[in-house]
Amino acid sequence: MSTHLEAGLRSSRELIVKQQKITDNLSQLLDVLPPAVRENLERSGSLDDLLEIVLDLGRIPEARFPERVVELGEEYVTEYDIEYVVNRVGAFGKDNRAGIERTLHRISAIRNRVGKIVGLTCRIGRAVYGTIDIIQDVVESGKSILMLGRPGRGKTTKLREVARVLSEELKKRVVIVDTSNEIAGDGDIPHPAIGRARRMQVAEPSLQHAVMIEAVENHMPEVIVIDEIGTEQEAFAARTIAERGVMLVGTAHGNSLENLLVNPTLCDLIGGIQAVTLSDDEARRRGTQKTVLERKAPPTFDVVIEIMDMDKLAIHHDVMQTVDRMLRGQSPRPEIRVRNPEGEIEVVQKADAYRRDRNQVEEEECDEEEEYAPVERSGREGFRAPASPAIRRETPTTLKIFPYGVNRNRLDRAILESRVPAIIARDVNEADVIIALKANYRREPAKMREGAARNLPTYIIKSNTYTQVVSAIRDIFQTGALEKGFTEDAMREAEEGVQRALSTGEPVELSPQNSYTRRLQHQIVEKHKLLSESIGVEPRRRVRILPAS
Repeated sequence: MSTHLEAGLRSSRELIVKQQKITDNLSQLLDVLPPAVRENLERSGSLDDLLEIVLDLGRIPEARFPERVVELGEEYVTEYDIEYVVNRVGAFGKDNRAGIERTLHRISAIRNRVGKIVGLTCRIGRAVYGTIDIIQDVVESGKSILMLGRPGRGKTTKLREVARVLSEELKKRVVIVDTSNEIAGDGDIPHPAIGRARRMQVAEPSLQHAVMIEAVENHMPEVIVIDEIGTEQEAFAARTIAERGVMLVGTAHGNSLENLLVNPTLCDLIGGIQAVTLSDDEARRRGTQKTVLERKAPPTFDVVIEIMDMDKLAIHHDVMQTVDRMLRGQSPRPEIRVRNPEGEIEVVQKADAYRRDRNQVEEEECDEEEEYAPVERSGREGFRAPASPAIRRETPTTLKIFPYGVNRNRLDRAILESRVPAIIARDVNEADVIIALKANYRREPAKMREGAARNLPTYIIKSNTYTQVVSAIRDIFQTGALEKGFTEDAMREAEEGVQRALSTGEPVELSPQNSYTRRLQHQIVEKHKLLSESIGVEPRRRVRILPAS
C-alpha cells in the first residue's frame, strides 16, 4: 500500500471529525420560493437531505429527497409562482440554467415552444468539505483524474473539493472552467468552497472547449478543473491540455470505464480505439483474426474513478493497462474503496497487478518450444467431471477457471490469445472449472477436495508450460460438455428472445457469443420468420433480434 494511502487511512477519522462540514446556504434558496411553497416546505420536516424542489405549471409543487417525494400543499403552481422565482434569481443562460449569487444552488428552466418558462427545478447545491480523503493519495499524485458516475452521486461536489485541496493545501495554480457556474456558484465572486482556485466562466456551453484552451494559454495553470466533458471538441481540448503537461481533473458522462470505451464521442479521453490489420504471421502468433482493435493513443487521463455511491469508489490506477486488457476481452478489476459507518476508509478489493517482469516473459517464450503433451480429463474417484456439469457463471458466456499449480500469467495469456470468454477465479469456491498440474493433483490437497465436493469439471496438464495451458483451454471450450452447455444456453436464450420480440414488438439483444454460436442463433431467428443482425465488436459482438415489421 502506498505511503500516501496509508497516511490517508491513518488520518481518516481526524478528517471526518475535524474537517468534514456541509455548507448549503439553504435559507437563500428558500427566500426565492413563493411564500406558500416555502411555508409547506418548512413544515415537511428536516431539510438536511433535500435534493431539489420542482415547480411545474398546473401541478402541485414537489420536494424531492433521496428516498421520498413530498407534495407541498394542495394548490397548483400558477404563472405568478413561476414568475416570482424567475424575478429573484440570476439571468438564465443558453443552457436554461440560473443561480443565486454567492451560492451553489442551480435553478433550471423548462420552456414551451415559444420560449416561455413553464417549469423550474431548484436543485440544492452543497459544499461538503473533507470528502476527498478517500482519494487523497490519488489527488496528491499529480496524475490527471477523470470521474464517472450517475447524476446525483457527488461528482461535482468532489470536483469542487479537489480544486480547494489542490489550490489551498497543496498551493498549486488551479483554474476552473465553469460552464454553468455549478462548481463555483453564480455571480462574479466565486464560492469559498473552491479555495484559492480561479474560476473562468463560459458564456455558453458550446464555447467550453475554447475557454479550456484559453485558460492554458493565458493563465499558466498547473491544474485545470472541468465539469461535464461531453463533446468531441472538449475531449480534443482536454488532450491538448494534457500534452502541455497540465494536470487535468474532470468529469464526463458515463457510469463506468467500459461505457466510455464504447462511446465514440468521448473514447479519446482514454486513448481511443482503432482497427489494426495484422500480418498473417502475427495473426497466427496471436491466435486472432487479422483485424483487431487496439488503443490509438496514450489516454488523456491517467486515472479513472467510478463513483458507485457517495462513499464507494472504484479506482482504475493505470488507465492505459486497463484499456489494453479490455480490448483483449478481459474484464477490468479496479481497486474499490469505501468509507464505513465509523468514517474509516477501507480497501475492499485490490486491483490486479498487470505488470510482469522481463524474466517471466522470456521464460514463457521459451516454454512455447516444449513438446506438446495431451491434456488429461480427471478420471480418479472423487475427482471425475460429470457428463453434464452444473456450471455457475457471471454471464451466459463468462467461465471462471481456477488454476491449481498452474502459472496464472500463462493461463491469462492463453485466455487472451485463444479469445475465449473466460476469467481466472481467485478461489475454488468461485470457479466453474479447475485446471490442475498433475503433480499437484496426485497429492489430492484440500482445494482439490473442495472442487470434487462441488462436482466441478477438472482438467489435468502434465507440465506447467504455455503449450499445455493452451491445450487445456481449447479442450474446455472446443470439446466436451462445457461447450455443449454454453451452446444449449445460447440457443435457449435465442428462443426466448424471439418470443419477447414477437410479444413486445421491440428489438431484443442477446448475450455476446462467438461467431459459430451467433450463426446458430441467426438460424433460430430465421426459422421464426424474423430478421436479425450482429452488432458490437469482439469480444462483445452479439445478435439483435428485430421485431416483425
